[in-house]
Formats: sequence, structure tokens, C-alpha cells
Amino acid sequence: MGAAAIDLLYWRNVKQSGAVFSSVLLLLFSLTQFSVVSVGAYLALAALSATISFRIYKSVLQAVQKTDEGHPFKAYLEMEIALSQDQISKYADKILLYTNTCMKELRRLFLVQDLIDSLKFAVLMWLLTYVGALFNGLTLLILVVVSMFTMPVVYEKHQAQIDQYVGLIRTQVNSVVGKIQAKIPGTKRKEE
Repeated sequence: MGAAAIDLLYWRNVKQSGAVFSSVLLLLFSLTQFSVVSVGAYLALAALSATISFRIYKSVLQAVQKTDEGHPFKAYLEMEIALSQDQISKYADKILLYTNTCMKELRRLFLVQDLIDSLKFAVLMWLLTYVGALFNGLTLLILVVVSMFTMPVVYEKHQAQIDQYVGLIRTQVNSVVGKIQAKIPGTKRKEE
């Protein structure tokens, strides 16, 4: 994650983080009420209304003041926005690497290369059926966004206490997993 994203999530610049956080939440809440097509169309209409109004305002201002400043968006119209072949290749390589890694991991889990990992995955999928019954995907996305903007700050302020409790939980979970592994034949994990 880049430094700019970390600064946003840790609220280093409160105005910028607040603007991004509220914009994303507004977009997600809009999507709960309207279709993606409607939200996209309304956003495009709002942007178009703003740019047309600004263009007309500048044209009237130029006519009244009898100046010739030209098109108000000239700098943006002349700006290069095309992706280079290198950029496309770099992103395609990253996507390919991620896709291949995911496929290998899913193959490993579904074909039970390691029984314990496959059982953990099965428990996770079983828990996700309950999460899916309680929340739809958009609600989960809203919860993820809220968590992304609140958890880092909470952790930063209460790091010692959180680390202590996480350590206790991790010890308990490892103890239970160890006991389960000891009782299931053929599940002894290799020492890493």
C-alpha cells in the first residue's frame, strides 16, 4: 500500500481523509438505494452540470471583461491521459501473478493437499454462509470501508492493549488447534 493510502487511513490529513471517507460512504449508501447504472448516470450528470456551468460562467465573464483567456479547461484537454504499453504490461503481469497464486492456493485447498488447511478453509466457508445470510455484499463493503478508516487509528492509539489481547487469543487458538491435530490421525504438520 502506498504512503498516500496509509496517510488517508491513519487520518494524517483530516480534511483529505474526511473527504475520501465521506465520498466513498456516500457512493456506497447511494448504491444501496439505487442501481449502479443510476448512480453512475447521476454522478456523470452532476460532473457534467458543474463543468458546463463553469464553462458558461467563464465565457460570460470573458465577454463582460472583454478578455480572451481561451477555454477554461485547456490545460486538462491538452494533458496526456493514455496508458503506455509498459504500464499496461506491468499491471497485466501483476494481475496474472495474483490470479495464478489464487488458483494454486484454491487447488491446494480443494484437493486437500494439507488436511488442516482444508478444514480451516471449510470452517471459514461455513462461517461465511452465516455472514452471507445476515448481510449482503454491499453492507459488508460498507463495513469494510468504515473499518479501514477506523481500525488503524484505534490500533495506533491502543496498540499495547490490543497486542496483549491478540497474543492471549493467539495462544488459546494455537493450543486448541494443537489438541485437535494431536487427536486426528495423519494431520501432524511438518516443522517449518
